[in-house]
Amino acid sequence: MLNVMTGKQAAARLINDGDTVSINGFGSVSHPDDIDKAIEELFLETGRPRDLTLVFSSGQGQNKKGAYVDRLGHEGLVKRVIAGHYALMPQIRVMVSQNKIQAYNLPQGVICHLFRACASKKPGILTRVGLHTFVDPRFGGGRLNELSQETWVELMELDGEKYLYYKTPQINVAIVRGTTADPGGNITAEKECLVVDALHIAQAARANRGKVIVQVERLSTVPANPHDVIIPGILVDAVVLAPDQKQTISETYNPAYCGEIRVPHEHIKKVMNDIRDWDRRAGIARERGVAGMIIGRRAALELKPGNVINLGVGMPELVSLAAQERGLIDDLIFTVEPGVIGGVPSVGGSFGASFNPDMIYSQASQFDFYDGCGLDIAYMGAMEVDEKGNVNVSRLGDKVVGVGGFINITQSAKKVVYCLPFMGGGLDVQFDNGCLRIVKEGLIEKFSSAVQQVSFSGSYAAQMQQPVLYVTERCVFRLSPEGLELIEIAPGIDVQMDILGKLSFCPIISDHLKMMDMSCFIDPWTRNTNI
Repeated sequence: MLNVMTGKQAAARLINDGDTVSINGFGSVSHPDDIDKAIEELFLETGRPRDLTLVFSSGQGQNKKGAYVDRLGHEGLVKRVIAGHYALMPQIRVMVSQNKIQAYNLPQGVICHLFRACASKKPGILTRVGLHTFVDPRFGGGRLNELSQETWVELMELDGEKYLYYKTPQINVAIVRGTTADPGGNITAEKECLVVDALHIAQAARANRGKVIVQVERLSTVPANPHDVIIPGILVDAVVLAPDQKQTISETYNPAYCGEIRVPHEHIKKVMNDIRDWDRRAGIARERGVAGMIIGRRAALELKPGNVINLGVGMPELVSLAAQERGLIDDLIFTVEPGVIGGVPSVGGSFGASFNPDMIYSQASQFDFYDGCGLDIAYMGAMEVDEKGNVNVSRLGDKVVGVGGFINITQSAKKVVYCLPFMGGGLDVQFDNGCLRIVKEGLIEKFSSAVQQVSFSGSYAAQMQQPVLYVTERCVFRLSPEGLELIEIAPGIDVQMDILGKLSFCPIISDHLKMMDMSCFIDPWTRNTNI
């Protein structure tokens, strides 16, 4: 029988000291925030629960101190974190950098597959994902600080091939979210735009005789349609009512995200602009400017009708706008890693959701598809790129960002296009008579002789003969067996002064160096703004 917790702290009291807790969600999407609040309040009042291990695959939070899972960033409350992404949890990130908690960063797709392994009592999973990156035990094993000495990844050889073996964390508390609970405790998600790992972490907790706590918007007196159930009542220990839960941090409810309605592209563009405006007012987004427009347009030239693609967060989001501009949007199949196929990915605080999706399913199934080379092309951002074509998206100094689904996606996609400004931090460019003019150079070097942390191995990609491009506003590089090769420059750009003179290494210069396509430099869709 359904156990409804009228008080949220009653649900929090189900968590014991030392438990291994998995909280579902992707950023702010499908995240059970009311239960986060209850756990924090209980700890601050009683000092319990203590010494929790948090395990989650996707980034959790809002990049705002004390929001969402970052509420749990109190000394004594958390002992260990095993996660795919850390950027949205500033309080927890500080604890990691100060060596106050153990912390491990594993690929997002690996962690969601480990939830399934835990649910079926398997000791771990064997995969090539992560080879030659910082999660490879030869290069750190995903450890994020000196306190983190456990081994979660081992190098193994099978039939002459190298693999990584990831050990299964033993989840015993699952905290998830749905829309409706029926009289039997069956959970449906009709207003959710994602389900992420909900079923698999619930199964994992039950396999370890643990607890499953579900936050929902409403209760129903009518049994749910079995086709709509995402978590069966036999797995549910407690339901917490949260009638005011928002679909995403930026939107209360958008029916186009969950298949209730379908909307035209003109409406999608308007909503995206509204989201960006909301995010800017909330201080969680910024304009990408003319440089971003050029990058998005040039990157979109790699698209072919019928391509199945993935867009990373940030600069790669502009590829979808360029695809709309080119009239290609209806000929592409967009996917988003938490488990969406089809439609048009949303942006900003609603990233993860898609307008007019064809299918919403589990994140683990999506990464089955990705790991099986289902993506024709992936568009990713980059914090650092070096002369060998290595890319770092996961760490700068003591600032832990986390790799998210980046490793799964970039190692498995048939083609990868990195989208980044040539220089970051204040770059300002303008169009001038069909030429690109650098009004103000950026202060942050994006290209270096060696990246701090290898999230993507250029040499491994070259060995696998994977096509890779690095698109900036002023030039384009491709990955060659010897490293970066300059293949295109923007009109008006001086190769020596604006490119080579600003690099700490000398890239290969193509014998067929050419001008970037002029369609990237006309009729900008946005005003001149800084990057």
